[in-house]
Amino acid sequence: MEYRLLGGSGFRVPALTFGTGTFGGTTEFFKAWGSSDVEEATRLVDICLDNGLTMFDSADVYSGGNAEEILGKAIKGKRDRVLISTKGGFRTSPDYNGTGSSRFHLTQSLEASLRRLGTDYIDLYQLHSFDALTPVEEALSTLDTFVKAGKIRYIGCSNFSGWHLMKSLATADRYGWTKYVAHQAYYSLIGRDYEWELMNVGLDQKVGAVVWSPLGWGRLTGRIRRGQPVPDNSRLRSQSVIDAGPPVDNEYVFKVVDALDQVAEETGKTVPQIALNWLLQRPTVSTVIIGARNEQQLLQNLGAVGWNLTKEQVAVLDAASETPKAYPYWHQYGFDRNPWPV
Repeated sequence: MEYRLLGGSGFRVPALTFGTGTFGGTTEFFKAWGSSDVEEATRLVDICLDNGLTMFDSADVYSGGNAEEILGKAIKGKRDRVLISTKGGFRTSPDYNGTGSSRFHLTQSLEASLRRLGTDYIDLYQLHSFDALTPVEEALSTLDTFVKAGKIRYIGCSNFSGWHLMKSLATADRYGWTKYVAHQAYYSLIGRDYEWELMNVGLDQKVGAVVWSPLGWGRLTGRIRRGQPVPDNSRLRSQSVIDAGPPVDNEYVFKVVDALDQVAEETGKTVPQIALNWLLQRPTVSTVIIGARNEQQLLQNLGAVGWNLTKEQVAVLDAASETPKAYPYWHQYGFDRNPWPV
């Protein structure tokens, strides 16, 4: 397993991280992701560790906290061998203060996560989304307090826009507080919006990308093909944007899958492995979160490391997945003193 620096920090993380959204499945929403119990989760964790994958990502809202609880039991006795990444900020109770990045809610959320995970510190703690009602200063000073108390080692954010991230970094710099070194963001061969602005912020400010949904909500698993119905157990059958992902034109998906098939034939690798490997070669990407409902899926995804696509193969995938840029990015792209990284 390759290890990479997380953003501008000295902290090294594996190129692949295991996502635990498939643990629990105690709500209808998360049941569509997976429903691994403690026994299966423990087996998956052990397979990860045997293959050098030591980082496990969760969130306090996954299955109402049950995913964190199962992860905590699965790593019992192995804490010194694993890195824990989790998130807080989404609604965890119906109370007025049961959501957001306020000092009140983050303190409650962190303490609950530590309790469920059975640990006294978290390696990477991330705000799950930007809270427009809580002052950035309040959120960052709270996280800085957690770091100084030894409850968190590194901090990150998730699903921020470019100006959210830059404002937060500038505020932390102004007051000498701990800065974000990671941004957990959606990025895939059929979702390249990340490249327009967030990638450039990441390059300039040394913020590493922790990529979620790298297979585009299951569209890049090799199961979605032209002329074939969507599988019955696919998340794409959901009416929820969060669960099925943003709408993507079918012909665009098929064009990308055709390119993946071409490269698969050349490399002997699977479609998911190629889609994951493409991400691992992108600027700013520190680690890619993989999910798995069972051992077979996990072992296949682990096969995405230890090799690299050629420049020619990357170019084929780039061309198939390219989409028109929104303004002002298309205008900036034409200015030779403001080059894009990809």
